[in-house]
Amino acid sequence: MRWEAAGIERPEPTGRSEATVTTAQPAGRSRRDRRGRGLRGPIAPAAVPIARSRSERFNELVLDAVERLEKQWRDELATVEFAVEDVPPVAPASTAEPIRLARVDQVGDGHRIVVHRWPIEVRTRDHGELAALVHDVVVEEVAELLGVEPEAVDPDYDGGPAL
Repeated sequence: MRWEAAGIERPEPTGRSEATVTTAQPAGRSRRDRRGRGLRGPIAPAAVPIARSRSERFNELVLDAVERLEKQWRDELATVEFAVEDVPPVAPASTAEPIRLARVDQVGDGHRIVVHRWPIEVRTRDHGELAALVHDVVVEEVAELLGVEPEAVDPDYDGGPAL
């Protein structure tokens, strides 16, 4: 008897328990099928937080910081966009400017605050520090845009790194 659909050959019963597994390689398959156990799947279901990528978690931290500020500064932030980039633009080698964690760009009639993910992630050790630093960076950029002190934008601002 042959079980072709499953790729398993089973010999006729001879008193011994034998099963031979044959694996047919589908065209275009890029992942290995180690020891005949089948294709590897995701470790965690898509619905659980661990399944999100680092960039997705970072984007959520930026959105959380913006939502906290929009409660008080809704009118002032109406024409402001927020974006995330992995790295800041490369500065010429002749300038000794420090790496910026975020920047404000003029876009049409409004502004865009761009937060740079990698320089911020490098400066933190865990998720709590990352969330606090993202919040402080967003507060500093909004304060710079509005021309006020960061403490006026958010009383929870703890004086993070100077940009």
